[in-house]
Amino acid sequence: MLMPRRWLPSYIALLTAVGLLLSLAALQDYRQAGGTRAWEPFLWEFSSVVCVGLLALGVHAGVGRLRGRALGVRLGWHVLGALAFNALHVAGMFGLRFAVYGLTGVEYRTDPLPELLLYEGAKDLVSYLCIAWISHGVWAAQAAAWQTQELERTRRELAEARLARLADQIQPHFLFNSLNLISSVMFEDVERADRLLCELATLLRQSLNAQTQGEHTLEAELALVQPFLNLMQARFGPERLQMRIEASAAARACRMPALLLLAPVENAIKHDVARHGGPVTVHLQAACVEGRLQIQLDNNGVQQAPPVDGGLGLSNLRERLAARFGARARVEFGAVDGGMRLCLELPIEAGP
Repeated sequence: MLMPRRWLPSYIALLTAVGLLLSLAALQDYRQAGGTRAWEPFLWEFSSVVCVGLLALGVHAGVGRLRGRALGVRLGWHVLGALAFNALHVAGMFGLRFAVYGLTGVEYRTDPLPELLLYEGAKDLVSYLCIAWISHGVWAAQAAAWQTQELERTRRELAEARLARLADQIQPHFLFNSLNLISSVMFEDVERADRLLCELATLLRQSLNAQTQGEHTLEAELALVQPFLNLMQARFGPERLQMRIEASAAARACRMPALLLLAPVENAIKHDVARHGGPVTVHLQAACVEGRLQIQLDNNGVQQAPPVDGGLGLSNLRERLAARFGARARVEFGAVDGGMRLCLELPIEAGP
């Protein structure tokens, strides 16, 4: 395709503007020379502009085909292209002029052919070089834009691959623990075992859906975290694990990478509840503040502090946010008030 259709009106407008400017300038000289037919300068200039405009499309296509060829090959083709440009321009331009003059009954005289070709050839060579140079810049800009799109696509695929890796690391862990829990209670409390199996099925189904989507709302993420918390509360008992989730309606509607919170919540339980004999509260809060989604996860009662970097799950979280948002996302993790706190800040982006 020589030119995107959306550019065609602008291209026609540009040619029209150039033709008018040249025609008005030629009209002044024409009148000073005693000319009486005001339409003649417009015919002369527009016949040239129309032919150059059409030939420029061919030059642009040719420059595109020559990209990546050897320098000698390109130079050879450009020499042939310049000669063809001159021949077609002269033939088209004077063909239009002779046709219009013939229709009006006015005699049209030109310079001798050798002088005409020499005069027009010099101008056409400059025109061809300018068009080829501009065309080369356009093709280079389009290639750069395509490379940028490919880079962004590669980054998205990398983020999706990291998401899949994270899910693969997390799921076997909680699946193993959940199955052990269900196995330990299935002969003592069938109803409880059945309830746990339902929670596990819900969790696995939602996590698989999240993997295919890549991104979803915080509401969907919390719907994924909740059955996991239910399983963990069933494992440790409500007297040891208390859960609080507080998220505003605006925050719940924000989009975010899927399966982002499951690893931090698991870390909070693994490094707190599993190591602490007393009651522990896992508190998750989310709100929108100044165009950013702020998520805070607190857990108390830690007897032995977890790793400073938050472990493998939090390391993957940082990598995913860096790949998706770059420096626009913030992750902070550390001890506070006798427990551990994870703070996330993500830019709020519009989306379906």
